[in-house]
Amino acid sequence: MQIMNGSVFLIGAGPGDPGLLTMRGAELLRGSDIVLYDGLCNPEILAQSPQATHICVGKHGQSRIWKQDEIIKEMIRYAKEGKNVSRLKGGDPAVFARTAEEVDALAKEGIKFEIVPGITAALAAGSFAGIPVTHRQLASAVALVTGHEEPDKSASSLDWEALARFPGTLVIYMGVTTADLWTRNLIQGGLSPQTSVAIVRRCSLPDQQVFRCKLEEIPKLLGVGMKTRPPVIVVIGKVSELHAHDFQQFANHRPLSGQTVLVTRPVEQAEPLVAELRKLGAHVIIQPMIRISSLPNFDEIDRAIDHRGEWNYIIFCSQNGVRHFMERLFEKNLDSRSLAGIKIGVVGSKTEQALKQYGIQSDIVPTDFNGDQLAGIIASEANGKKVLIIRASRGNQRISEILTEAGSQVTQIASYSHEDVTEVDDTILEKMASGEIDWVTAMSSETLRNLYRCFGDSLRDCKLATISPITSQVAKELGLTVSAEASPYTSQGLIQSILKTKP
Repeated sequence: MQIMNGSVFLIGAGPGDPGLLTMRGAELLRGSDIVLYDGLCNPEILAQSPQATHICVGKHGQSRIWKQDEIIKEMIRYAKEGKNVSRLKGGDPAVFARTAEEVDALAKEGIKFEIVPGITAALAAGSFAGIPVTHRQLASAVALVTGHEEPDKSASSLDWEALARFPGTLVIYMGVTTADLWTRNLIQGGLSPQTSVAIVRRCSLPDQQVFRCKLEEIPKLLGVGMKTRPPVIVVIGKVSELHAHDFQQFANHRPLSGQTVLVTRPVEQAEPLVAELRKLGAHVIIQPMIRISSLPNFDEIDRAIDHRGEWNYIIFCSQNGVRHFMERLFEKNLDSRSLAGIKIGVVGSKTEQALKQYGIQSDIVPTDFNGDQLAGIIASEANGKKVLIIRASRGNQRISEILTEAGSQVTQIASYSHEDVTEVDDTILEKMASGEIDWVTAMSSETLRNLYRCFGDSLRDCKLATISPITSQVAKELGLTVSAEASPYTSQGLIQSILKTKP
């Protein structure tokens, strides 16, 4: 049987901030099997496609840059295998991104494709640096110019004299290593050496930099051997002097501006915490330390469901436990009504909310959101009662111990698998070793133990934020100092504890 070709999506990743990816781009990434991404793409965007295989096609200074024909061959190969392929490009795929070559090759092979626009760096740089690239009095036109033409060309296709006379704003892309050449061409073409310039580096990211100078001074800041490294956009013209209310002024006033935070939650649960930290100005790096997945078999869950009439109490220890248990309940053609008459206890507010999505109101919710308090509430009335605890495949045994001591008949079952992530991104390892990470979050004891296995003593150079006293105790056992502990034991409580601790 012939395999139908997959599709290829040419997606603009935007200028850097993962929040600037379009909704359509995120939607297609979530449905992709393969993601081929440029080194200029923020790797945090890959969190939109945890199910996919991620392949970097080159990062300057860190890995080999793939040739264009190699990238095209890979796209076509995977698509012909029936895979959906996302080709993720920095900025907009139609601006200096060689998309035309890829489209021609895909069309020739009869492979379906879609081009998804992204925010191009020139427009983002203007907005994030507070520079209106068009202005009623100063500039009614914008020219986007590459500072790095195809090296195989016999001569430049750019008319530098015409660009020097251009009645508006010039924006130079990819002009770091060739700064001396193109500035000289513009000046020889007639543009004043005193023309105002803004150099925007790492646009939209927390460490964005804006340098202001004159055209003739550019080679002192850019070029081979200079400290200002790519990615860089250069805005040339009178508008570059307008910067009274630039993005950096706003960003530097946010509470966590300049702070890098490592979020270690599973990818599918990280977004609310990540979004809140970014809103507060933090640079967030995502490195899951725990993997959540379905169990290899459902024998234990099925027995618990089949004997549901025996349980006086069911305790859910996490929102993951709720989701996996209820999904199995539905697969057995049952619903929330089948749990009628059973008292339901939950450890925290997130677990309570997860149950509400299935139409179940929790009977017992501890005010401090911890297992000890929940067990204490039930223990006072649970002597001789049968209690079912729905939990992960591993974790704290404290609830079971307290209830067993109180005379309850306790049965614990795992509704999902909870495993350590063993592979850590090399870039994150380097950042940790070099002290570039300010905060590390630990949302469970297992997370913290795996953090220590992966990063070792490098964690001592970071501030550690833990979700509860139990996790803090594990930190002390490992010889680590806890800088912030959540109160209450929620993501929001964790953020508040970080804010109170930050100098």
